[in-house]
Amino acid sequence: MKLATVETPDGSRRAGVIEGDQLALLDVPDMRTLYERGLDPAAASSGERLALADVRLCAPIVPKKFFHTSGNFREHEEESKVVGWSHEIAPWIVFFQNVDAIIGPDEAIIYPEHLTEELDHELELAVIIGKAGRHFDAHEAESYIAGYTIFNDITARDIQRREMRSGVFSFCKAIDTFCPLGPWIVTPDEVGDPHDLKMTLRVNGELRQESHSGNMSVTIPEIIAHYSPLGYSPGDIISTGTVSGVAGFSENAADLYLRAGDVVECEIERIGTLSNPVISWEQAYGVPAPPLQRW
Repeated sequence: MKLATVETPDGSRRAGVIEGDQLALLDVPDMRTLYERGLDPAAASSGERLALADVRLCAPIVPKKFFHTSGNFREHEEESKVVGWSHEIAPWIVFFQNVDAIIGPDEAIIYPEHLTEELDHELELAVIIGKAGRHFDAHEAESYIAGYTIFNDITARDIQRREMRSGVFSFCKAIDTFCPLGPWIVTPDEVGDPHDLKMTLRVNGELRQESHSGNMSVTIPEIIAHYSPLGYSPGDIISTGTVSGVAGFSENAADLYLRAGDVVECEIERIGTLSNPVISWEQAYGVPAPPLQRW
C-alpha cells in the first residue's frame, strides 16, 4: 500500500492510505505516530475519506532521526575519479541529516545564491524503519523495514569541498529545503525486491542519473544492520546513497549544476516520482540574496 501525508483544504495535515483516487485517513496525528504505536495501517482507519484531487501531498514523514549513508554505490566513487574529487568516497559513510530541511513533492528547493554556486542533485532510495532496535545482524534487519520512499540529496558541492578539508561534511547537504522526500511511503509487499528497481533522475525532462538499485555493493539489510549500534526509533529514515550521474562529477559540471527555474524529477520503479522545482532566493523571500560568502 501507499502511505501519504497530505494537507487538507482546511490547512491541517493528515496521514492516510492512498486507495485509487481517494485517501483513507488514519486515526493518528501523523505518520511517525503510526510506527511509534506499532499500528497496522490497514487497521488504523478513521473511517474518513478525502478525494486526492482535494488535498496536497506533503513529505510523507518527518523522522526522529535521518541516517544519511553513502558509499554504497561504488559507481559513484568511480565517477568521482573523472574530476579528481578531493576525497575518496569510502564505503560506510554515515552522518545525520537535518530533518528541518525536509520538503515534500512539488515544494520548492530554494537556491541560496549567497552560499553556493554549485547546486547538485543526488537520487537515492530511502528506507523507513518500522520499529525500535539496536545491535542486530543482517538476517534480522528485514523485519525492521516498514517501507520505501525517494530522497533527493541536494548538495552544495563548493561548500562540500571546503568542509571535507577536515574530513567531514554535513552543512552542504543540510541547508533549508535541501531534503526533498516522497511522494509517499510504499510498503515492502508492494515494492517486492528492493534490489531490483530502476532509478532515474531528470532535470527539465533531460536524463541525468540512471542506474539500478541492484548496483549497490552491499544489501539494504546489511546497511541497516551495520548502523544498528546507533539505535533506531520507529519512523526513522535511512538513505542508501546515490548513483552515478551527479553534475559535480561530470567533466562539464558547470553546465549541469541546478539553476533557478529547473524542475528535478526523481523516479524509482514501483515507488513513484518525486518532483521539485528550483527557485531563487528572491522568488522565495521577495528580496535579493545577500552577497556571496564563502562558507
